[in-house]
Amino acid sequence: MTAGHEFTSIRSPRIKAARRLAKRAFRQRERRFLAEGPQAVREALARPGSAVEVFATAEAVQRHLELTDAAYAAGVPVHRVSMEVMAELAQTVTPQGIVAVCEFLDVPLSEVSGARLVAVLSHVRDPGNAGTVLRTADAAGADAVVFTDASVDPYNGKCVRASAGSLFHLPVVVGASAAEVTAALRAEGAAVLAADGAGDRDLHQAADSGALDGPVAWVFGNEAWGLPEETVALTDGAVRVPIYGGAESLNLATAAAVCLYTTAREQRRDADRS
Repeated sequence: MTAGHEFTSIRSPRIKAARRLAKRAFRQRERRFLAEGPQAVREALARPGSAVEVFATAEAVQRHLELTDAAYAAGVPVHRVSMEVMAELAQTVTPQGIVAVCEFLDVPLSEVSGARLVAVLSHVRDPGNAGTVLRTADAAGADAVVFTDASVDPYNGKCVRASAGSLFHLPVVVGASAAEVTAALRAEGAAVLAADGAGDRDLHQAADSGALDGPVAWVFGNEAWGLPEETVALTDGAVRVPIYGGAESLNLATAAAVCLYTTAREQRRDADRS
């Protein structure tokens, strides 16, 4: 921690540099982003080389001494800031008092090799949904999450918060086109399936046929209009989640959870049989 010093002005060059990361253009230029809240900061510090520096109020430092200790152990500076400065750094209505500046984490598409379960976000625009799918993919044991060039920025503050730290847990690919992604994953031996309410077969039929036993990449579409026909055409087929009640459809995050967990279950069953 910066001994005996508290940043109290948002005009400080260090504070201004961090504040700029709320905007995508500056994130892209600096290849850095903000991780807000104790959970995100904890995960950032646990991943070597991710966290660059931490800003925290005096109250947050006292409340989360384990994070301060982890930062010291990792050689990451901790800067004490006033509540007014934290309000400017934070992107939430009620800041939790601690923010980390982190390096970008994404990897090239070429590094996603040998994956058995992948979530691909195509034309997904809502950062909260995208972060929730990332968190779900992590929980289901996915090997990677891909954000195509038509999807939201995974370093958007709302997306980072919605991922609940999962952004720091698994490989994330950013910016490839749907055509590039589907071709690369198919070349790696994965079945590429489109999650689509108008699919010819439902998820249980796909599971019963053995289609989910091997490597699978699920392509999830936009929250409002789903996947474009041209994107579905790039896949090995469209699969729908069965609706047994009166609901018209499932939201993106729920549909992704059902697809990913069903696939993870079938893959583990197949491994147990082998």
